[in-house]
Amino acid sequence: MADLAGKQVRTFVVWEPVLFTDWSSPSTATLARISVTRAAQFWDNGRVISKSMGEHDRGSIVWDYIAVYPVGAVWDQSPPQAVYSGGPVIRVIDETRNALAQALRGDQVHQAGSR
Repeated sequence: MADLAGKQVRTFVVWEPVLFTDWSSPSTATLARISVTRAAQFWDNGRVISKSMGEHDRGSIVWDYIAVYPVGAVWDQSPPQAVYSGGPVIRVIDETRNALAQALRGDQVHQAGSR
């Protein structure tokens, strides 16, 4: 994310209880995993975001997921159409970087991930 310095990119990290060990909000050490200071981090105890993205049971929880939205995208009753999405996050870093670069140039991004 350091290569995005000076670019108009907003980063939101949403932590939610999914695993048995996720019984409380993330610790300071966990939050420190995201070293970019401009990233806003949130604890979503009720998995409201996941539910708005289609969660309807334990098997459909949206987690370990990344999405790139176009400039000007606004979440209303449901999320806007992502120009790219995928996961697990660690496996789609390169694809996400490419999607961000294309989106910042105004190029069409192809949906590679699924969720």
